[in-house]
Amino acid sequence: MASTLTNLRRRAKALRRDLRGAAMATRALASTDHPILAHIIPVRRCNLACTYCNEFDDFSKPVETEEMFRRIDKLGALGTSIVTISGGEPLLHPDLDEVIRRIRANGMIAGLITNGYLLVADRIRRLNRAGLEWLQISIDNVNPDEVSKKSLKVLDKKLQWLAEYADFHVNINSVVGGGVANPQDALAIGKRAVALGFSSTIGIIHDGSGQVQPLNAEERRIYDEMKSWEKRSFTRINAFQDNIAQGLPNDWRCRAGARYLYICEDGLVHYCSQQRGYPGVPLATYTRDDLRREYLTEKGCAPHCTVSCVHQVSIFDSWRAPQHPAQPIPEASAAGELVQIK
Repeated sequence: MASTLTNLRRRAKALRRDLRGAAMATRALASTDHPILAHIIPVRRCNLACTYCNEFDDFSKPVETEEMFRRIDKLGALGTSIVTISGGEPLLHPDLDEVIRRIRANGMIAGLITNGYLLVADRIRRLNRAGLEWLQISIDNVNPDEVSKKSLKVLDKKLQWLAEYADFHVNINSVVGGGVANPQDALAIGKRAVALGFSSTIGIIHDGSGQVQPLNAEERRIYDEMKSWEKRSFTRINAFQDNIAQGLPNDWRCRAGARYLYICEDGLVHYCSQQRGYPGVPLATYTRDDLRREYLTEKGCAPHCTVSCVHQVSIFDSWRAPQHPAQPIPEASAAGELVQIK
């Protein structure tokens, strides 16, 4: 268990995070000319192979550290508020701590999405020293199966180490849908997260093509119960997932390419992880004109979008700036690119 001194330090850091978050929200409301959130990929390779995931390979080399610095500095120059490091598995990058420090040096909030497999006590302490501010692990089941090895049985010791050593906020996301064999596992995962002092969220998992099916009655019961546990915050004030759970479209203004940027390992800006291939503009040449264009561009994929982080940042602008139909989408220029916009 964490000591009293550790708990006081964590509370002080949590207060600072909350104040920075409030300042970020105020700035987002006052100005539409900067990204709120960017996801950046330092390595596409992953040490797992979950069958529903289309965001990894088993061979890619890490992006060169100096190139990561250039990309982070560019995001800083664009006025980005939050940078989340994702993958693949970002802990495979040899200089991840320096990447986090560079984010913080640019005045941006630093987050990390990981499968948790590589976390040990010393690695968590290093993340503390680097300045990481929040971390999320998505746990798919209680026991590993052919769909996913991200199980509570495998990761529980990692969660205990996080509870003992992490100074940053930890969120544990559990899932229903998408081939998860035992939806009741989500309840066990959520209860364990809360017992360890973490926040707990529930997501609807997509299949390997990025699509979701409406939840069945048991999945919906579990989803509703776990949603009732979630604390209110700016990340949980929308009904997007409720509609997704019922197979219903959402009527909203997607601001991807403007308020949300997805930066792949090749340094290209995409709408999101499930719409890779467009706009496909190098981050190095991305300008405020690009931000302004995409801010006002209607996305045909929006009604059935499953990417909750894009939903969340778009809330800031849901009441203003009507969008216009997009220009025709060109064919993907590189084999293997994921382009799904309809």
